[in-house]
This record gives sequence, C-alpha cells and structure tokens, in this order.
Amino acid sequence: MSIKIGDYTFDGPYTLNSSLKDRSGVYAIICRENRKYYLIDVGESAGVKTRIETHDRKSCWERKCQGVLFVAIYYTPNLQQLGRKAVEQKIRNQYCIPCGER
Repeated sequence: MSIKIGDYTFDGPYTLNSSLKDRSGVYAIICRENRKYYLIDVGESAGVKTRIETHDRKSCWERKCQGVLFVAIYYTPNLQQLGRKAVEQKIRNQYCIPCGER
C-alpha cells in the first residue's frame, strides 16, 4: 500500500498500532473521515516507530481527528536529519497541518 503526499510516495497508511519499522524516515499522521484522508501532522525521526509510539503531540492528533488515525511513512535510509527535515518542511509548506509547527 502507498499514499502520495506532496512529491513523495509514503508507505501506508497503517493504523497507529501496526508493526512499523523503527528506521529513519518522515512520518505523516493522517485522519480518515467519511472515506477521505486529511493530513494532521508530519515529522521526521531516526526511529519512526519509537517516535510515533511516544509522541508528545498524540493528544493534538486525537483532538483534530473525528475519524480514525493512521500513519504513513517515507523511509529515508540515505538521508541524515537535515535531509529528513527538508522533506518535512516541504510537506508542511504544501499543506495546512493543524498539529505541530516548524
């Protein structure tokens, strides 16, 4: 499964408690309401599974989503943190994202 977000093809969407890989990447938190998907948050991490499981903005995700929360991952094995942040910022600039600011 995959989903296009901006110029990037992400793996997913998966439920938040699915078996994600703890690898480096950019993650997108997505809400599905009435068969439509909405981008709630985007971020980057060297270990996306751990980051999502312990994320400090989970309460924002839950407040902003009246449907079901999902996550999509753009794994970036060849990018360091600056490269992942650039991808995150490019997506943030393209969408109105209600949780988190960069």
